[in-house]
Amino acid sequence: MQELAVSSKLSELIEYLDGLTERAPLNVLERLLRQLDIQVEDVAEYVQFNEKNYRRNLVRGGEWYHLLVLCWRSGQRSPIHNHAQSTCGLKVLRGIATETKFEMTPCTLVKAVSSRDQHEGLVCASQDADIHQVSNLQAEGQDLITLHVYSPPLLKMKTFSLTDRTVGEYIPEIIEHAHGSGI
Repeated sequence: MQELAVSSKLSELIEYLDGLTERAPLNVLERLLRQLDIQVEDVAEYVQFNEKNYRRNLVRGGEWYHLLVLCWRSGQRSPIHNHAQSTCGLKVLRGIATETKFEMTPCTLVKAVSSRDQHEGLVCASQDADIHQVSNLQAEGQDLITLHVYSPPLLKMKTFSLTDRTVGEYIPEIIEHAHGSGI
């Protein structure tokens, strides 16, 4: 009956996402995630880790969105990236997510302009050309679990380096589960 618990807690959000006919506005995703009363236990079947990299676990998806649970061990981080025409909202379910924002410099390298710890229950959002990195910088054994909505689905993103002007392209791996996947 775990899937019923997930559907029940996420029903308003999923109903909104299933009704999308275009990209979700950033402010709407932020508001829906802030209002969402959800705990890690409500998405327990999607809490699965990878020891080498953070893991993206698909809860549900449609033409205009992906709803994922991302699981991060201590020291794991995303690449420095943008959202390439996608809107992203994330809610911290457990742990502390460190979000570092970057901007392009005149010499076409990126530089960090701010870094903020996002504690349990907090929401952050970005879209399009916003450049950032999400990290679990907590002590060994302190896992980070986040709930993400990407609209439309983030199937590839541009990546950046602190030491190289080359803009890369990253195709994130998404793990689909036998239960709960709407794709």
